[in-house]
Amino acid sequence: MTAKIKLNAASGGGSFSLQAPSSSSNNRVMTLPDTADGTVLTTTNPKAGNIIQVKSAAKTDATSIASSGGNIFDISGLSVDITASATGNKMLIMAMVSVSSSSSGMGTLLIKDSSNIFVGDTSGSRGRLTTNVENQGNSVDCKVVPITFLDTAADTNSHTYKIGVFETDGATNTFYINRGTSDSDQANRARVVSSITVMEVAA
Repeated sequence: MTAKIKLNAASGGGSFSLQAPSSSSNNRVMTLPDTADGTVLTTTNPKAGNIIQVKSAAKTDATSIASSGGNIFDISGLSVDITASATGNKMLIMAMVSVSSSSSGMGTLLIKDSSNIFVGDTSGSRGRLTTNVENQGNSVDCKVVPITFLDTAADTNSHTYKIGVFETDGATNTFYINRGTSDSDQANRARVVSSITVMEVAA
């Protein structure tokens, strides 16, 4: 006799069945997890690699930012506040920034609170950025700048991850976010989007 467990839907729908193999030579064992495994409540007792939380921000409006005096300027709308569940967990930051400029030495910075956390190495007088923003030969379009970085949570305090813009030579020029440097009211002057996402990953 073949053992079989059948579960029927409560409202007259389909059914789900578990049936033993027809021969003992085909025996199989299926172990169901319980809370002691830490596989159910992943936010309180996660396994390494579990995604514990996700925070995200999107920017759909167009903005221009005039650089000056070698200052860093935050891009409004591209910041995420997040608190790690445990010290040592990882924070995976992924961003896409649609940006254009009309000068060289201009670029983006990945910032944690008030510190630049992902920039190129020091090399003489050269500027240090997370990414360059291309000096636009085509003034109609902007470029999508991708940023991906894995940070380590040093504590369980709230921190802010954000994207800033910076001109390395201290000159005064303009960044354009979600639009090209040329912005006349025409169909081929598109408005686009930018975003930043931070995921906490169990260590």
